Amino acid sequence: MLLFFIVGLLVHFVFFASIFDIYFTSPLVHGMAPQFPPLPAPARRLVLIVADGLRADALYKVDENRNSRAPFIRNIIMHEGSWGISHTHVPTESRPGHVALIAGFYEDVSAVAKGWKENPVEFDSLINESKYTWSWGSPDILNMFAKRIDTNGHAHRPTSREYEDNIKIVDNGIKEIVALIKEFYGNDEKTAFVFTSDHGMTDWGSHGAGHPSETYTPFVTWGAGIKYPQKVPAQQFNDAYLKEWKLEYWKRQDINQGILPVDYLNNTDVFKAESMFTNAKQILEQFKVKMTQKKEVTLPFLFTPFKLLSDSKQLDLLRKARSYIRQGKYDEAVFLCKELIHLSLKGLSYYHTYDRFFLGINVLLSFVGWASYTSLLIIKFHSSLSRGVSKEVKKPSHLLLCSFVAIGILMAFFLLIQACPWTYYVYCLLPVPIWYAVLREYHVIQDLVASLLAFPPSHFVGYLLACALGIEVLVLSFFYRYMLTAGLIIFAGWPFITQLWTRAKSISLSWIFFCLLLAVFPMMPVVGRKPDIFLVMGAGLLVLLLSLFVVPSLIKRKDGFVSDKLFLHLLQMLGTVLSMYIVYSTHNNLLKKQGLPLFNQIVSWIILGSSFVVPLLSPRSLSERLFSILVSSMSTYLLLSTGYEALFPLVLSCLMFIWMHMEQEILQLSGVPCVQKVTSIHFSYNADTTPFRQLCLEDIRRAFFLVFFLVTAFFGTGNIASINSFDLASVYCFLTVFSPFVMGALMLWKIFIPFVLVMCAFEAIQLTTQLSSKSLFLMVLVISDIMALHFFFLVKDYGSWLDIGTSISHYVIVMCMTIVLVFLNGLAQLLTTKELRLCGKPKSHLI
Repeated sequence: MLLFFIVGLLVHFVFFASIFDIYFTSPLVHGMAPQFPPLPAPARRLVLIVADGLRADALYKVDENRNSRAPFIRNIIMHEGSWGISHTHVPTESRPGHVALIAGFYEDVSAVAKGWKENPVEFDSLINESKYTWSWGSPDILNMFAKRIDTNGHAHRPTSREYEDNIKIVDNGIKEIVALIKEFYGNDEKTAFVFTSDHGMTDWGSHGAGHPSETYTPFVTWGAGIKYPQKVPAQQFNDAYLKEWKLEYWKRQDINQGILPVDYLNNTDVFKAESMFTNAKQILEQFKVKMTQKKEVTLPFLFTPFKLLSDSKQLDLLRKARSYIRQGKYDEAVFLCKELIHLSLKGLSYYHTYDRFFLGINVLLSFVGWASYTSLLIIKFHSSLSRGVSKEVKKPSHLLLCSFVAIGILMAFFLLIQACPWTYYVYCLLPVPIWYAVLREYHVIQDLVASLLAFPPSHFVGYLLACALGIEVLVLSFFYRYMLTAGLIIFAGWPFITQLWTRAKSISLSWIFFCLLLAVFPMMPVVGRKPDIFLVMGAGLLVLLLSLFVVPSLIKRKDGFVSDKLFLHLLQMLGTVLSMYIVYSTHNNLLKKQGLPLFNQIVSWIILGSSFVVPLLSPRSLSERLFSILVSSMSTYLLLSTGYEALFPLVLSCLMFIWMHMEQEILQLSGVPCVQKVTSIHFSYNADTTPFRQLCLEDIRRAFFLVFFLVTAFFGTGNIASINSFDLASVYCFLTVFSPFVMGALMLWKIFIPFVLVMCAFEAIQLTTQLSSKSLFLMVLVISDIMALHFFFLVKDYGSWLDIGTSISHYVIVMCMTIVLVFLNGLAQLLTTKELRLCGKPKSHLI
């Protein structure tokens, strides 16, 4: 098992690394011949002013008295220059926005592995193409361009008074800068000014995705070579901003990054056409270099060129555009140049993704092979299907071995003559040993086929469809949380298709109630958008109420003594009360802008550190231990909650406790005796000595239930695939100073608390159902690999950083599910089976 785990870890590491070679390689091209326009530029210098995180509507809108918060910029729009909306390209973050502004290309997706502050490759920009450059601003931004943060919005939100007042400060600063520069150069009218923003910001103070509040940024330009304001009788746009901003009669010209906005230029038509022609040749040059690079490393009979932009097509478009310029048909020339740019960009994308299909097929073969091999191991060692096969490893056929060696040599030779990177060898040769391991188990395959043929076809097809449907629901739940609601509603009907409804009605009714109650949470909006402190207080009161019901069972009435159980339980209740107080106190202090009290901060960290220590301090039955874990973890969870999510782990834990009793009833119905009931299992019960049984079809259902509840724990109140979907306000009881690593760790811990509660409950189910943790691990591995295969083909290398990062996170989550499962299964065993004694024997106390 240890060897299998190590090999499996290496295989899954290759699976994970493959997406960066397939999806996230740099699209930048180097080695192009530079292109220059033949006509002189209208300006000798450019002043670029970027207001980090400024939304277009925040700058342009006026108050009820028609007064602007940026009077200087408003005056520019109406009397000196041109204006519009810059439709920024996602990801709407600082580095991508500045790179697009200064270097002219969209975000290099290979930067996803380094973050927004790092440049994965060198690139060309206005700065290193200028004779002199001076830059002032945040060092986080300036350092990115040395070789070649919008805090107000995050802290106070864009609709706040602080954010709007900051716009006035920026406007005054621009006014001073412009006056200073004009005076220095003697008002020579050779300076061009551009004022814009790298990205916008949502109402809750985040950015990185594609919401209009993030992608709509202001664009105001004036000075040398820029058109003066143009009055128009009416304008047609897809939004209603013009009337709202009182700018409906001033010509608005929106721009998209990457295309020269010739309508902004106050110059001759020939200058505009020549500038666009130069731009087209620059991008075409990149296409030519990219095509040459791919052609040199591909066998001639395998190379497929981009048909929409052949050599003859290139020459034809360039010749026609030049002819139109000579004939004075400048509009036609500009149109042809835009067409050439469009085709060149499509061709660049074509050659950039040229090897994607080939590599994807090889990774697919590895995925299917590994899932097949794991399934065969389950059948061979943990089921009764392979009755005629010895459990010992048989010596493989020499013919089979030689065949796979020959395939591997041929593949390596094919890659060698094409000068492929070394990583291609790993992805392409990995399927060879995996499928060899599958086919060497042909005896198990024969027994499996024979068993399936004896199985009723309708039952087999029905079970197969149910498994496929269940996995698809899990996959879809990563994108649409309400799919978890659909799954929980189906789970609520489980007692009706078994004999549980007639045998245990009270347990069945409880199961139905809590399934439907838990199904409400995925339908709720992502937490943090609308904080509700009273729901957090309500969750704390429910925990205290449940704790009071447990107190009588902890009192020894016969001898007049009580054990340490009661005192530890009261200590946990005190922790819950303190958590409620700290949440309420911190919330009020922040509303009054008085900051986080030091006492609240210290106690919060103490509660966090002791949350999983207190349950270990006293020997208890497993059911008592599980309840103790719930109360302790809820104390921490309350501190990290801002609204309805505070109720989530409580409802989830109730459902888990009922699930344990449901599984006991199922085993008794099937004639399999339980080891012990949950209420009678002692905390120190050693799972390693349990007489494990062979697997049955019901165990597949149990493994699926586990995966489903784990996914529900992840996505029940938010999207674990993106920390950006959680509100930073959830960590304000611990710190208010911006610290991304500490804040991220706290939010991850908040996410993992429901996960741990599920695993602790399943630890009890493993004991009562005699289910081997090894067989469970293998079944979950198969389920997660099937899900990972889905997400492999759903990885995105386009769109917002949020979309790209989320698609990677989905893939990583299911790839790491088994590893996390092993770790948290160990943590669950520690919490449910180990005892921490502080000072000798347990004490007793008089009542």
